[in-house]
Amino acid sequence: MKRILTLILLLSCIGLEAATIPGSDYKAVYVGRTLVEGNTVSFDWSGTTIRIRFNGTCLKLFCTQEGSDWFNVWVDKAPVAKEDSKFRTEPGEQTVTVCSGLRKGSHEVVIQKRTEGEQGCITVNGFETDGLFLAPGEPNLRNIEFIGDSYTCGYGTESAGREEPFRPEEENCNLAYAEIIGRYFEADVTLVSHSGRGIVRNYGDYDASDTMTKKYSQVFDQHRQEIGWDASESEYTPDIVVIYLGTNDFSTGKQPSIESWCSNYSALIGKVRRNYGELVPILCVVSKASPMMHEYVKTAAEGCGFANVHWTSIQTDAHNDVSDLGASWHPNYSGHRKVASCMIPYISTLTGWDMPFKAVE
Repeated sequence: MKRILTLILLLSCIGLEAATIPGSDYKAVYVGRTLVEGNTVSFDWSGTTIRIRFNGTCLKLFCTQEGSDWFNVWVDKAPVAKEDSKFRTEPGEQTVTVCSGLRKGSHEVVIQKRTEGEQGCITVNGFETDGLFLAPGEPNLRNIEFIGDSYTCGYGTESAGREEPFRPEEENCNLAYAEIIGRYFEADVTLVSHSGRGIVRNYGDYDASDTMTKKYSQVFDQHRQEIGWDASESEYTPDIVVIYLGTNDFSTGKQPSIESWCSNYSALIGKVRRNYGELVPILCVVSKASPMMHEYVKTAAEGCGFANVHWTSIQTDAHNDVSDLGASWHPNYSGHRKVASCMIPYISTLTGWDMPFKAVE
């Protein structure tokens, strides 16, 4: 009798037709800057996520990749610090089995791009499951936009120590302060960040033209930079925008003039204002990289001419420079938890959100 039942189940599975949807189907919900072209969706900013619900036991992703990226995956849970699994995409067209062997029934999967645009750009062509795709669940009611550099990208968060070199597989934005803050407030997070970039100049001053002040206006970080970002076509307006830039402006023993700094910082704030209006608070954060930066950010924020612009700083002893550091002297997960803890009270005050008694992780 047992053999007969097994045979019946096997034959029924063989007879099932897989369900497929295009990458641009409404059942696939994207958080972050994307470009929709016909049935496909492309993006390269780190932290961009896809949420998709289905009734089945597996999920496949059809995509085309420029460069190579790493992605985090969670099944049937909101993203937490530790991913359920991760996968890497290779250059070219491919099929990725995101998850398999799930129990029969409905599931929700979250896919997060953990590496930044310099590593790669993905075009999502479609999805497949052995059951049915379901309508999206309820969206998060909160959203925070972060504009930043390698700290925001999660550069070296999984590295063993500060003397280690950068490795793409150890870059994980999910362990950086921005995603930690998002989890704390149960908010969606949009990252607009690129390692080595600043307000006026970049790390080592190797390309002062391609700063975050310029990149903020783009749909893509590294790819097809000629395509401009139009906030009016976006499906979200953030509740608060956090700017955490300046470390690279003050790198390698250099710093911009206060005049050029304030001019470019005001230009960036102006872009945010034009996107979202003055009701959205802007929090400008000073990193602990240079004592001089404190006065620069304070002057720019207070003199920018825009309302509802605020500033705070990460003090020198907010985290240590040994056990709290990952690759190339960047904060690791421990360091980023401390940085997030410094920003959380300000975000709570500026948004009016409660500051619950729970772990920052």
